[in-house]
This record gives sequence, C-alpha cells and structure tokens, in this order.
Amino acid sequence: MDTQGIQIRKLTHLDWEAISKIYEEGLDTGIASFETGVPSWKVWNEAHDDQCRLVVSLNSQIVAYAALLPVSKRPQFVGVAEVRIYVAAGYRGIGLGRKLLYELIRTSELFEYWTLQVSAFKENKSALRLCKKLGFKEIGTRKKLAKRNGKWHDVDMLERRSLVVGVD
Repeated sequence: MDTQGIQIRKLTHLDWEAISKIYEEGLDTGIASFETGVPSWKVWNEAHDDQCRLVVSLNSQIVAYAALLPVSKRPQFVGVAEVRIYVAAGYRGIGLGRKLLYELIRTSELFEYWTLQVSAFKENKSALRLCKKLGFKEIGTRKKLAKRNGKWHDVDMLERRSLVVGVD
C-alpha cells in the first residue's frame, strides 16, 4: 500500500468518530486493552494530554491515532505518561505506527515529557516490536495482571527515557 499521502496532525474533537472506531477495532482483537468498550469523548478527552495527541490521515481518511495519558496528576510525576497508539485494521503492518510513534515521541519532548511508558499484552507482539524499534526498553512483566474475556493476560512493561528532556 502506498503511504506517500500520509499526514500527521494534532487530534481534535472532530476526529472522535473516526478514532473511536479505530479504538473499537483494537478492542476487538482482545489483546489491545483490558477495556471492553469505547468511552465517551468527554471521558477520553479529560484523561489524555491535549497537547500530545495525533492522528494519521491517508488520502483524507483517519487511519491511526496516538495520545499520551499522564500517569498521575501529582506534580512529582509531571513529564511521565503512558503511550496509547492504535492503527485501523486495514492499515497495520505498513509503517504508519512507526511514523506515528516517532512523531509522538518528538511531540512529547516539546512538552517536557521525559519518560514514556507502554503496557502491552504479551501476545501483542507487533506493538512490543514497534516500541522496541523506537528505543523503548523492557523493564518487566506483570504476570496474570487481569482477565479479559475470562482469560488471564501477562503484560510487558516498557519505557523510553528522553535523551533531551530531564537529562541532568
């Protein structure tokens, strides 16, 4: 598939319909999240950093998105966030996730994020591979963290420390 016409831009409320469908496709895989339903825009919007949310459009169609979820509201943890990245089913495996994650990392550093975290089901090999290609290091596995659809899942924890923010 030709990805020459891709555009990465800031996600807005006008993109909610498209990104909620992409999120639902991810949930349907059974290995993208412990969540089982798509939240409302209000709930999603309040949880995610409004400066670090991006969409990928290809030929004017939104096909992927990424956003940062701060790990805490406490001031000691400003600059630490969890990565959320989803690619529409028909567009996986063609490099869009890599371009999007690269841009999210770049954007996160503009907004002073020094640590990005990823929690991925052990079965989600493509997500784990993608993150490792862009400098995320595995820091451990949480065994049988929770059940989804009656099945226990192990979750691999990865993090990426900025080389330009938070460096003393």
